[in-house]
Amino acid sequence: MPNVSAHGGRVLISVLLGTFTVSLNNSALNLAVAELMATFEAPATTVSWVVTLFMIAMGMTMPLTGYLADRFGRRHIYLLGLWGFLAGSALGALAQSLAGIILARGLQGVAAGLMIPLSLSLIFSAYPADQRGRASGIWGFAVMIAPAIGPSVGGLLLEISHWRALFLMNMPFALLGLVCGYRNLPAEAANRRRRFDLPGFASITLGMGAVLFSLSRVETLADLGHARVLAPLALGLLALALFVRLARRAEAPLLDLSLFAHGGYRLSVVLACLQSIILFGCILLVPLWMQNALGFGPLTTGLTFLATALAASCCSPVAGRLIDRYPPQWCIGAGLLLTLVSLAGLGTLTEATPVWVISAWMGLRGLGLGGAYLPCTTVGMKDLPEGSVAQASAMNNMARRLVSSLGIVALSLYYDTAVQAALQRGMPYTEASAAALHHAFLALAVIAALCLPLAWRLGRTVTAPVRASGHDLPTAPARRPQ
Repeated sequence: MPNVSAHGGRVLISVLLGTFTVSLNNSALNLAVAELMATFEAPATTVSWVVTLFMIAMGMTMPLTGYLADRFGRRHIYLLGLWGFLAGSALGALAQSLAGIILARGLQGVAAGLMIPLSLSLIFSAYPADQRGRASGIWGFAVMIAPAIGPSVGGLLLEISHWRALFLMNMPFALLGLVCGYRNLPAEAANRRRRFDLPGFASITLGMGAVLFSLSRVETLADLGHARVLAPLALGLLALALFVRLARRAEAPLLDLSLFAHGGYRLSVVLACLQSIILFGCILLVPLWMQNALGFGPLTTGLTFLATALAASCCSPVAGRLIDRYPPQWCIGAGLLLTLVSLAGLGTLTEATPVWVISAWMGLRGLGLGGAYLPCTTVGMKDLPEGSVAQASAMNNMARRLVSSLGIVALSLYYDTAVQAALQRGMPYTEASAAALHHAFLALAVIAALCLPLAWRLGRTVTAPVRASGHDLPTAPARRPQ
């Protein structure tokens, strides 16, 4: 890593190991649902909590990271999260019941909620602003490569071993991450005078948890009319609205909403949310096509996603260097164009499409992902005040979780409804699935097209003040006294 300090490199490697551990474990365990159903003789709705509780626990924990990092120091909270993830992995490997596995996944979700928002904050604190794109690009390599390895290694372990191996395989990386973290992450002075915003915490935690819980219970279009979905959804939305109201009035809010006064940060969050719909939409739709319609197994499906993740991981460091050196809208725009083309290509899938063609389109999507997804987040945050990056990252992640969950529900409902309607007209299942996928991928391509003007505005917003005056970018309004 040229032109970066040795200290920055050590911090980056330490954070990479922790992030890699979380991403590897989560992507691999998604393949274990079928085996857990057979092992514990449980229905899919119950086993799905292995995935669902992780997401809910992470979403409910993220709002705390800014406060905890300020109150106790980023190093301590990050390492606490890594210890928690290691403990959750050990509990999962030793679990004797499905309830024990679900509990372990909840602990892992809490730990991930502490670690993920602090990752970029720790990296940004170790690098000057003009090198943060390169550093975050290298971090993005680990973020992208772990999902590439996870499904493939997870599928292989399920073929030759036991589901417990999926918890055990990431523990060496967690232990190595702890050793490097204690050696390399700098200690910080804690702000013991920081007050805890209890009303804000209660409202944002209830809001995030209730909304994610309600969306996880939507399986059919009819579910949208049931009280078991509508009641927690309405409660969650009211709690989120209350949180916004409380945060604007609080002297020391849990999350500093004034960060959205930064035009670049605001646009980057919108872009990240829209791209999350595309990202998780493909994760939903491609396995539906390959496994349900074409009959491929999880290992073949995982290898198809390998093309996406490998391309994205290779592209991410290059994109990071580009956004440090050139106006970022060109790199992000190129990534979005590649994404648009790949989605249009995936929309042409038929029963006769060979696997290598699907992999090629997925690889092109990976190049677009590496060029646009993480860079837009980095561009939006790299000029924020250093003390605000943890909160900015948490709010970015929370917004992406909520919006992508809504997108997945919408896509899955459309797919199921369209397929059932086609089957009632006498269309074969594979043709019905292909037709539904065609329209779903085109809808995602339209979202990618809508992102293009936003990417241009983002680039102009973060570079225009520098060109105009040569001074630093304006900061958000100062925080109220604490």
